[in-house]
Amino acid sequence: ATLACYKALKARNTKLVSHWERIGQAKIALKAKNEVQLIELETAAKRLDLCARAVNQRGVSENPRPVVLAVGPAPVELVNMVTGKLRLL
Repeated sequence: ATLACYKALKARNTKLVSHWERIGQAKIALKAKNEVQLIELETAAKRLDLCARAVNQRGVSENPRPVVLAVGPAPVELVNMVTGKLRLL
């Protein structure tokens, strides 16, 4: 998921990606309650025009389920608007 965000944002906002690369490429793992919350978080991120990509679990059932969501790179203040209430993994 993080690689998908990186690739998408690198094509769209090279200045932001370059800044993120210079400051250490922070990645923080947080825990969502369930799949519904992952979808809600992805929607909220996209409303703020943040890069958000979900990775689905395949092969377990006919309906792929989101199991991981990446948000960013983006300014901390914006990411916190989406993820600020989640606990560290």
